[in-house]
Amino acid sequence: MTERSVLITGCSSGIGHDAAHTLAKRGWRVFATCRKDADCARLRDEGLESFRLDYADPDSIAAAVDETLARTGGTLDAVYNNGAFGMPAAVEDLPRAALAEMFEANVFGPHDLTRRVIPAMRAQGHGRIVNCSSVFGYAHFPWRGAYISTKHGLEGLTDVLRAEMRGTGIEVSLIQPGLITTKFGDNSMIPFERWIDWEASVRAEGYRDLIAGRRGGRSRNARLEAPASAVTAKLIHALESPRPRARYKVTRLAHVAAFLDWILPARAADALVVRL
Repeated sequence: MTERSVLITGCSSGIGHDAAHTLAKRGWRVFATCRKDADCARLRDEGLESFRLDYADPDSIAAAVDETLARTGGTLDAVYNNGAFGMPAAVEDLPRAALAEMFEANVFGPHDLTRRVIPAMRAQGHGRIVNCSSVFGYAHFPWRGAYISTKHGLEGLTDVLRAEMRGTGIEVSLIQPGLITTKFGDNSMIPFERWIDWEASVRAEGYRDLIAGRRGGRSRNARLEAPASAVTAKLIHALESPRPRARYKVTRLAHVAAFLDWILPARAADALVVRL
């Protein structure tokens, strides 16, 4: 059987790192990409094929696709849009440029990559496109407006693309994780410190609590977290099943949030999430 190939983004740690190594062990030819050259070098030392892809850098996306297709002879079986970043902040404190930066990385970049691989998939008559969304792709939570807005946008693009790809042999799926044990929360503080003038905000006290919680170690919701391997298990089904699902929820939290979003009136949902 011809070796299957997959291009994965955001492989330096967490969900992407686990997916890359697990799929390689299952016989996939994995192209594990990262934003930083140093992380790519580390992944190569770990035995993976790795090169740079930064969603905020269109030239790097084009180069990564060209490199992938050059190595495979022009074919690609799957792409997993996993890379993304978050930033805690009240919506009223979000500078326009900060929101634009997040949309570049979380929506426009994955869209750009997807468009670039579709022609190869069309030519070969099959392909899998899997986009990693979040419980925040359909639920809402205070202090996460920037990230939530990008994931809602990614889900909208993915749903329409799935319908448009009907009959082409290209299957499109969403993975919607709840809380996963990764460095995501800690990494989200980097753009927060760059963009948010929290001490000047009317919500300064809330920010103090948020920062104190982060500095205290794992979040208070750590008990709800699942390992990255839980996401990879769903990814395997999306990539290898003859009939992949449109959506894969990961963790009990993701399922509960979907149920509450369906059953609760909007005002009741607002009252609930502000207490969490």
